[in-house]
Amino acid sequence: MFDVGGVLVDWDPRHLYRKVFDSDEEMEGFLAEVCTWEWHHRHDAGVPFAESIPALTAAFPEHADLIAMWETRYGEMIPGEIPGTADVVRDLHAADHRLLVLSNMPSEVWTPLIERFDWFSLFDGWVVSGHEKIVKPDPAIYRILIERFDVDPAASVFIDDRQENVDAAAALGFEAVLFTDAESLRRSLGV
Repeated sequence: MFDVGGVLVDWDPRHLYRKVFDSDEEMEGFLAEVCTWEWHHRHDAGVPFAESIPALTAAFPEHADLIAMWETRYGEMIPGEIPGTADVVRDLHAADHRLLVLSNMPSEVWTPLIERFDWFSLFDGWVVSGHEKIVKPDPAIYRILIERFDVDPAASVFIDDRQENVDAAAALGFEAVLFTDAESLRRSLGV
């Protein structure tokens, strides 16, 4: 079971907003005060852009164009793959391992993302928080994955770049791996 952002793809809003701000200081201020992590995390929990962006724009009308970019230019927050991880996925698939995704992600961006990276076709299924309206590390989203795909946690490996998500998976019986880089992952999995 793979997380997506920070494991399979490099997601960071800074990849987009560095292009539009004159300085990192301005960009960091905008991300700390306007398009905050807490605001974005609501998208992961199923709040649609069509609801959150107008509400935030009403609070910060002077940043309307910048806020709108969260939807219109979201793809630019993902410049590419995490180096080497897609190769690990390919090798696991070639060895006939079942591959699943469990990711915190807005529902609106899921289809464009899986269309952009052809190796998503190697996965047998996915659970995306924006669709389920539940986010990791809530045990309920792991249980959705377990039930939907008949997963035995004791015979499965869960990979994520956030310690709290790894800890939640381990508490449910998964072998849980904190992702740092593809080579370390390859060694952990023995592939």
